[in-house]
Amino acid sequence: MQAEILSIGTELLLGTIADTNAQYLAQRLAGLGIDCFFISQVGDNQARLVETLRRAWDRSQLVVTTGGLGPTQDDLTRESIAEMLGESLVVVPEQEARLRRFFALRGADMPERNLKQAMIISSATLLDNPVGTAPGWWVERMHKGSPQVIVSMPGVPFEMKRMWENEVEPRLRASNGNVLVSRTLKVLGLGESRVEEMVFDLMDGVNPTLAPYAKQDGVHLRITAKAADEAEARHKIEGLERTVRDRLGDAIYGMDADTPESVTSRLLGEAGTSFAVLEVGTGAIGSIGALLGTLPESLGVFGIASLKAMSGIMSMSAPNNLEEATESLRVYTGAQLVIAAQAEVKPRGEDPTSVVARVDLILSGDFNREGRPLSSQQTWRTSTTEVRRLIGLAALNMLRLSLLEGKMVKL
Repeated sequence: MQAEILSIGTELLLGTIADTNAQYLAQRLAGLGIDCFFISQVGDNQARLVETLRRAWDRSQLVVTTGGLGPTQDDLTRESIAEMLGESLVVVPEQEARLRRFFALRGADMPERNLKQAMIISSATLLDNPVGTAPGWWVERMHKGSPQVIVSMPGVPFEMKRMWENEVEPRLRASNGNVLVSRTLKVLGLGESRVEEMVFDLMDGVNPTLAPYAKQDGVHLRITAKAADEAEARHKIEGLERTVRDRLGDAIYGMDADTPESVTSRLLGEAGTSFAVLEVGTGAIGSIGALLGTLPESLGVFGIASLKAMSGIMSMSAPNNLEEATESLRVYTGAQLVIAAQAEVKPRGEDPTSVVARVDLILSGDFNREGRPLSSQQTWRTSTTEVRRLIGLAALNMLRLSLLEGKMVKL
């Protein structure tokens, strides 16, 4: 089954509200193993709405609409579906009685304009909406020799979600017979092109599929499988996942809901390691501490404009370099490790938002291999808004890998 989502309402086109309904429905369709190939938005104009519905009806077996089921003059979904299918609207007496009771319980007479919410066409059945006045529609007809469905639901998100989960999804689950399951592996320290190069031959599969995406927290590799049930789909995913993990190793920091900060925080908590954070330079201040948050083992975040400023914090002479500063801070705080970043940010050309950031990272602690702090130096050509995020991710990745590989030992 191939599906299409149609969001109805001029307010969507004006940008006054976000189309969260379409996002929700796309995710729910994927969970049912139903492919969604198109998502459209159309305003409250019957001619354009009929045109959009007709196009969807001709190319998709399932058309899901939200919005336009209210009682006002610009609520035109019912009329547009009826026109597109060449059917007449008639009042359902039982639904009219329900609407009048709805208003009577609230001590009011039903406005006659609400009567349109009791109308239906012969090929449709009403979908119950106990939390609102607008019932949904389930329209099922033959088209081009095969059965097709239009599902119309209210645009109010909580009404739509309740109707989908209680009225629509059970019907689709019974008729479709497939589920779609995804797992996302998350990578840090490797760029998107490098990750794709390492798994390129695995991306030709049909079921399961593998696709890379560049995201704010690294590169995501999404593995998706379709099967008759969830257990079978997960079994398909596991085989491909093992191969991907073998190739990328510790560059994979987590999966699904994991974030660099949640994974690193968990490793720190498991190790019981006390730590402090040192951020030097205005480009670095707020980069690591904001991601890690506050843990019981943390001894604080120290953000300073320059190494010279450390003399005022710790009543000491200014350190000569970042490595000396991290060691001094470790002694001063009693932390078992210090993760430090020093950033020098300079404008790149005439554009004030474009910068070159030279970043030094130091991890100072008790090591069972190197016997000295780990260090890294990176240069990014990026925007001013990206510098702190990139510094924070690189620092967390250094810390994560050290904890993961057992380079840190608890005193």
